[in-house]
Amino acid sequence: MGKFMDKLNLREYFEKREHDIYRPCAAFSDETRGRERKEDKCDIRTDYQRDRDRVIHSKSFRRMKHKTQVFLAPGGDHYRTRLTHTLEVSQIARTIARALRLNEDLTEAIALGHDLGHTPFGHAGERALSKCSTIPFYHNEQSVRVVEKLEKEGRGLNLTWEVRDGILNHKTSGKPSTLEGCIVRISDKIAYVNHDIDDGIRAGILTESSLPVVCTELLGHSTRDRINNLIHALVSYSQDKDIIALPKDYEEALSELRSFMFKDLYTNPLAKSEEVKAERVIGMLYDEYMSHIDKMPEEYIERIELGEPKEVIVCDYIAGMTDNYAEERAKELFIPRAWQH
Repeated sequence: MGKFMDKLNLREYFEKREHDIYRPCAAFSDETRGRERKEDKCDIRTDYQRDRDRVIHSKSFRRMKHKTQVFLAPGGDHYRTRLTHTLEVSQIARTIARALRLNEDLTEAIALGHDLGHTPFGHAGERALSKCSTIPFYHNEQSVRVVEKLEKEGRGLNLTWEVRDGILNHKTSGKPSTLEGCIVRISDKIAYVNHDIDDGIRAGILTESSLPVVCTELLGHSTRDRINNLIHALVSYSQDKDIIALPKDYEEALSELRSFMFKDLYTNPLAKSEEVKAERVIGMLYDEYMSHIDKMPEEYIERIELGEPKEVIVCDYIAGMTDNYAEERAKELFIPRAWQH
């Protein structure tokens, strides 16, 4: 086996195979714009495969299992977390990329990394940091900051340009530079709209019959059917085009379903009743660390001493927390020990 490996560079084989399999509009591994810091190539994996693996092995990826998707501390084991959401986006995006003969490894790397910068307590945490800081906080920008500066004790993951571009531009308003990034952008929406419906039904806030009929008649009457139909529609419509898009009627139906979710679930008093408290916790933590940087870990204090803006570093620290860790820090800082029993 050793002699065989000496003669065969598997990475070069996989790079060549990409050109044989993928469409000309794909992002090819051997044509990447590269990394900020040059590295020796791996003899087994392409650059995008290495990026995917680096994301999976990162601490920020593992922390997503204890970060809120929609429901804060839900009373059940089957509600989505930020990590399970990410895995569902990855599955949908990989399916689409393979069907369209685009780079599945790049697509997966972007999908797995797109939410690494999310705060504890979901979008409530994101809103709270934006209110506290003079610098607006956006989770997509923070995700890029995580992979460029925060992971690996400040060295970052040194990902390729294409992966970082896809992470930065995964929001609805984003404009990814690759078709693979466009796949993740729309897969994110397909995933969260549909799995949030499923969680909303599980919580007793929504019912299948409460969804807009004009949407369900076209997209389907279950989470499974809607995801399946949206994927098929997108693949069929984008098959021979250098764009990633849904047919107009499907795009409008998904957009209307998303608007319905914002009105009936994301801002529903029952689902969001605890978010005001969560925002207050984030605000209190922010004020405390801004006034007492010595209460943060040494690595964050050092970065402030080296000249990085204090409010940016405080946001880094809080955004990296899991829900559980933020709760623990709040108890430690603001609640007398005698009251914690």
